[in-house]
Amino acid sequence: MTDSIDFPSLSKRLKANGQAHVLQFWDELNVAQRVRLAAQVDNIDFELLSKLVAGEDEKPDFVALARRATAPPAVKSDGTGATWTSAEAKEHGEQALASGRVAAVIVAGGQGTRLGFDQPKGMFPIGPVSNRTLFAIFADRLRAIAKRYGVSVPLYLMTSPATHDETVAYWTKNDYLGLDAGDVRIFCQGTMAAVDATTGKLLLEEKDSLALSPDGHGGTVAALSKAGCLADAASRGVDLLSYVQVDNPLVSLCDPNLLGHHVMSGSEMTTQVVRKRFATEKVGNVLMVDGRVQIIEYSDLPDDAAQRRNESGDLTLWAGNIAVHVLDRSFLERAANWSDALPFHRAFKNVPYIDEHGNRVQPAKPNAIKYERFIFDLLPHSENAFVVEALASEAFAPVKNANGAATDTPEHSMQAISDLHRMWLESAGVHVAPGVRVEINPLFAIDSQELRTKCSAGMRMTTDHYFSECLLDR
Repeated sequence: MTDSIDFPSLSKRLKANGQAHVLQFWDELNVAQRVRLAAQVDNIDFELLSKLVAGEDEKPDFVALARRATAPPAVKSDGTGATWTSAEAKEHGEQALASGRVAAVIVAGGQGTRLGFDQPKGMFPIGPVSNRTLFAIFADRLRAIAKRYGVSVPLYLMTSPATHDETVAYWTKNDYLGLDAGDVRIFCQGTMAAVDATTGKLLLEEKDSLALSPDGHGGTVAALSKAGCLADAASRGVDLLSYVQVDNPLVSLCDPNLLGHHVMSGSEMTTQVVRKRFATEKVGNVLMVDGRVQIIEYSDLPDDAAQRRNESGDLTLWAGNIAVHVLDRSFLERAANWSDALPFHRAFKNVPYIDEHGNRVQPAKPNAIKYERFIFDLLPHSENAFVVEALASEAFAPVKNANGAATDTPEHSMQAISDLHRMWLESAGVHVAPGVRVEINPLFAIDSQELRTKCSAGMRMTTDHYFSECLLDR
């Protein structure tokens, strides 16, 4: 095995790129450790890394872009803004589902660290009554779609190195949560090396390992291609991919309305948004610049642009990104071959490292730069990119922070799920007593229309209740 490592070439490559320190503990490593470190170094694109460290990559002039920005082409939550109706959109979306044209993509690389949860975030229990996990909620949704439209929906689930093995074990142990194992592909995203913020030197997480981090949800494009998911989708006749992030249990994965608007607009990439609550809300701003839809993060949007209003007094840049997209498979296939389609974003982070003496250092403040790509940066490259507004109360309740934080906590998310399902029940004529929590499994009713056929008007609910598929057998 040692013969498989060309140490002179490895050393020469690192020296040529000013990173010779990576091998400073080489003599202390065993064979397996050397192989591991050599493989990590081999995966680094030093030409790209040098450009990033030197700041030679292209950086948008966000001030200039914001000055030219207008509202994006969009259909509003009330159905206005398109030449077709919401009913027509839903019909086209349902046809796409029934024809087997749709697959689901769930990005699930995050750990539950901020939640005080030491497992992959997808394993976090979030059902307000059932205590179902985030993974289970999405799996039940896909099972319900399969049941309604008579077709299986393949699931492409992206993990990170930190969550991959545990995620695979969870799905295997739980019999793929009721889905056909052949319809579930679990694959791992790529990584990028972190560098010292001052020197640009690679950091060692251990003596035999670089400090690596996931390459961002923009890594989905390359990872889908590398894992064979795009080829698998093509072999199944799938040409539309419904993309969501695992931390938002309120999102309607493979939503026929969103799919239909995507199809009818002729878009290659459609994004769902919610209306910003106030001008400087900390969300990505979906807007139009020079005929192209794109997203400018709140931190890059000048205040005067954020505060701009139209003649009606509404915010000009009103659309907030919630990381829900529909993408054409053919568009992703093209994008997978573009080396520079997605720019890298920089994040200054506290990254523990091994110093030159072999001691582990836990920095008290940000010491390193992590580089990551975001999938929303594909929007400007998409033909006819389109935007669809959803109500936050029906589509957005992310789980990011531990209970006690101001926003995006499990308590907030559970309450949002219960509130939505309460609204469904009340629209069906069911009285739900104040303070009662309710939860409806999509296998019982996938939407409010289906629920109306299964609940009797005048019913009263005075205790917490979970409407599950087992009730159908009673």
